[in-house]
Amino acid sequence: MGELTIDELASRTGEPVAQLRDWLLLGLLETDAAERFEPTDVDRVRVIQFFRDHAVDLDSVAEAVKSGRLDISFGSYLGPHLGWPEGPRCSLARAAEVVGLPTELVVRLCHVMGVEEEGESVSAADLDMLKVSKEALDEGVPEEAVVQLGRVWADALGRVAEAEVRLFHFYVQERLRAAGISGPTLFQRTNASAERLIALVGPAMVYYHRKGMARAVLDDLQLHLAPEASHAKKDEPPGQLPAAVMFVDLSSFTPLAEAMGDVKAAQVLERFGSLVREAAALWKGRVVKQIGDAFMLVFFDAPSAVQCALEIEGRTSREPSFPAARSGVHWGPVLYREGDYVGTNVNIAARLAEAAGRHHILVTTALRSEAGGLPEVEFVPLGKRLLKGLVEEIEVFEARPRRAEAGKKAVDPVCGMELAPNEVAARLSLGGAERLFCSEACLRQFMAAPQRYPA
Repeated sequence: MGELTIDELASRTGEPVAQLRDWLLLGLLETDAAERFEPTDVDRVRVIQFFRDHAVDLDSVAEAVKSGRLDISFGSYLGPHLGWPEGPRCSLARAAEVVGLPTELVVRLCHVMGVEEEGESVSAADLDMLKVSKEALDEGVPEEAVVQLGRVWADALGRVAEAEVRLFHFYVQERLRAAGISGPTLFQRTNASAERLIALVGPAMVYYHRKGMARAVLDDLQLHLAPEASHAKKDEPPGQLPAAVMFVDLSSFTPLAEAMGDVKAAQVLERFGSLVREAAALWKGRVVKQIGDAFMLVFFDAPSAVQCALEIEGRTSREPSFPAARSGVHWGPVLYREGDYVGTNVNIAARLAEAAGRHHILVTTALRSEAGGLPEVEFVPLGKRLLKGLVEEIEVFEARPRRAEAGKKAVDPVCGMELAPNEVAARLSLGGAERLFCSEACLRQFMAAPQRYPA
């Protein structure tokens, strides 16, 4: 690639020459006396287009660039720097001709890939991905499977890329700025760190994918050993399989965040996430997703699901100054779709967790029956309950260890933290009852509005 004229830059970026000249005057682009541009200016224009399309004031961007607070040459990470082939773009209709797929299917695949329908939107990299998809289709992989897998890749790797950029920003760029580094030195050191991080991407992807693949294959072998009745029949949708679904969260996370602030809540959540993932790994469960303090896990045998729920309960109970966990577990057929599990039985598990009290593990008759004999676990009948969103009542049990650990903790009425005797920071006698608090701050909040916190 040689130097570019302004007309060539306009052709590659889709921006009118007049607009590029405006950005030159603003200081967002640079050129030599002959008005020649570097190939990296293609990516620089992409960054400017991104700011414009997201309603960012370009005068503010120009001022940040001029002062050394912003380096929009980071746009190089959008394209060739990552090994993506450059070249002319084409329309979706032309891409369909080149690849040899129906236009409607190319449109569907491009939606998954995040490629716009209008104009010359298909790049050389997009075209290569379409060719890979056609190879899979030619090998007999159904269209629905190719589309689902593409969505999983897009979502999962999009999260990976976001984490890379966010963590780099907070833990590298901002720390360099806090140390007083700025201007060209900041950009040089940042670029050097970015180069090292990008070099890790390939090996890390291969490593974690191989570990995940090994785990998924073992899970699949377990499914093949399931009773014949559990395998899909002709009238059943693809992707249906038997599983235990668990939802677990912290019973007082919202008041905790309100009382102690986001930073403390994030610390509690980070610790809770570690406890959940450690227990899941111990009992061969899979963490499907996390939304706030709530985790969804799936297991392909019921006893492991019960044991994992008890493990999480035990671990959180032993944490100092920590809120109580609660969970709901159900067994039944679920549908696997795009890396997630959906269906009525998933909803039942979620509603069980929602109905559970502090330290409670609520399970259904189906889960209890499938779990079989667990000598160290007792299932206490709680009767029939009508769970939110369900039409009929279901029989509910509480799973408990037969040898419960001794030592009941007090509960801070403001933040919901559970406190051992040596963790109590403040006490208050009110109306013949004693309230215990984790901090003076929670005591003051209680005193300001005691009616908000009934005994």
